[in-house]
Amino acid sequence: MSSAALPASPRIIPVILSGGSGSRLWPVSRGSFPKQFWPLLTERTLLQETALRGKAAGLGQPIVVCNEAHRFIIAEQLREAGIDEARILLEPSARNSAPAIAAAAFLVAEQTPDAILWVMAADAAITDLAGLFATLDTAVEAATQGYIATFGIQPNKPETGYGYIERGTALPDVPGAFHVARFMEKPDLERATALVQDARYSWNSGMFVARADILLREIAAFEPDIHTHVGQAVAHRKSDLDFERLDPEMFNLSPDISIDYAVAERTRHAAVVPASFGWSDIGSWDALWEISPKDEEGNVISGDVFLDATRNCYVRSDAAVTAVMGVENLVVVVTEDAVMVSHRDRAQDVKKMVTRLTQAGRAEASSHNRMYRPWGFYESLIRGDRFQVKRIHVDPGHVLSLQKHFHRAEHWVVVAGTAVVTRDEAEIIVRENESVYLPLGCTHRLANPGKIALTLIEVQSGPYLGEDDIIRLDDVYARQ
Repeated sequence: MSSAALPASPRIIPVILSGGSGSRLWPVSRGSFPKQFWPLLTERTLLQETALRGKAAGLGQPIVVCNEAHRFIIAEQLREAGIDEARILLEPSARNSAPAIAAAAFLVAEQTPDAILWVMAADAAITDLAGLFATLDTAVEAATQGYIATFGIQPNKPETGYGYIERGTALPDVPGAFHVARFMEKPDLERATALVQDARYSWNSGMFVARADILLREIAAFEPDIHTHVGQAVAHRKSDLDFERLDPEMFNLSPDISIDYAVAERTRHAAVVPASFGWSDIGSWDALWEISPKDEEGNVISGDVFLDATRNCYVRSDAAVTAVMGVENLVVVVTEDAVMVSHRDRAQDVKKMVTRLTQAGRAEASSHNRMYRPWGFYESLIRGDRFQVKRIHVDPGHVLSLQKHFHRAEHWVVVAGTAVVTRDEAEIIVRENESVYLPLGCTHRLANPGKIALTLIEVQSGPYLGEDDIIRLDDVYARQ
């Protein structure tokens, strides 16, 4: 970030919103593990790339606003990226972006009400960091003067998946920034085609830069219920390990509304900074194809993929070998438990298919076969009548909860590493190629005291094998 362009040393705090389910990139992205947690463009995940932009700009540690189910995934991915002091704010329920941003603003305003928040989604891609930081300089200057600035992305095609911003007159003291004339909803193709030919219009990036106290002032003016209830939720928050839990009773009373509807479209202090820094919200597989490196035939491939006479396709396999022949303009995505094939022009319709799967009661609509936990992960290998076989992976130094089951017995076979198993009053060391039996109703716990990952095969047997048949008696991760 070019420090020469900055005003007199404002404190700039990245605020990362990580609340989406990412269903438009199904079957890779699902509610249990949405797209921001996947490495879709580089070896880093989208969340990590987003957080590292703030670090590259020399800014402070970020605030991440997320739901409780993803808290350990976020904490671990940030640590992997070398970001150790992020503040992770847990929403008790999904209430859209306005309450989430208000919570971050209240948190910051407790100590530095004039600090500037740089609010962004966790799952966007940006390819030109120099261009981003130059634009951020301009937005920070506008925010210092009391504006709520957003980035307007220069369109390169008629896009019906984005909202648009019409810029008005120039801000008198901030070169490169303009008043917002109006925000527009996502247009149809005919309207979008006209908009991209008019230099006044840009895509709405959804990023905002504003002082914490200005944001709170405008929220209080237009959505006083958000200001009241979220303010109370922050004031009565509780610390939990690396997280801060908003008070659920107060937060759940807040209206469910986006920051665009709540403030940006109503305030007289909205500003737009036109920008072109390789931004994409990666809102579809086609969008991911557009920004990814391609082979000489225009294909993007990931994983164990073989192509023949294939052009302009996106083909990804996270599971079985995938062979694609004699086709054009397709999206083919293969995971362990689902396959999705679509014409690239219909990639936006994936969300409709996810809705159909949900209505059909298919767990694949929202959950992966591999389920991540703060201690590692598990995945189902075989399901049958009254039995299930799972693979369990426990990271070094981690321990599962002390628990028992009312409907199933378990047999653990260690295939890698060493386990310490608590079974009622006994503590048993189980090494590779050894096993232990856990009868129905016994109190048990699994720990990995070693320096390598622990892998075991779990065989469950009983009349009911649901994950809700777990009675936790003690848990180092403070789960219920």
